[in-house]
Amino acid sequence: MTPFGEKLRALRAERGVSQKAMAQAIGVSAAYLSSLEHGRRGAPTWTLIQKIIGYFNIIWDDAEDLARLAETSHPRVRIDTSGLSPAATELANLLAESIERLDEAELRTITASVRAALGRRGR
Repeated sequence: MTPFGEKLRALRAERGVSQKAMAQAIGVSAAYLSSLEHGRRGAPTWTLIQKIIGYFNIIWDDAEDLARLAETSHPRVRIDTSGLSPAATELANLLAESIERLDEAELRTITASVRAALGRRGR
């Protein structure tokens, strides 16, 4: 499951909405919505994100958070390290080879470290 899929499922559960009802309301199939929730599909289009935001009547910061989650929810990530340092290539390959062996706490720690490093660089 992707972060976007997890959030989408939580929104539906909070509001007591079935996949079938939501899918019909936003103009997609229930199978597609299920695939989004389970991370078997890539990030949704901007148009679909806007339909979801409208469907749940999400405003301001929450809408921006949902859009950000969609942007960071590609289930198949490819990293091109050509032209980068050997350390960048090593990190990318290490994650690719071993990410499934990390538990949730370790993943959150690594993610926080990367975000902190990016924040120090003003990105």
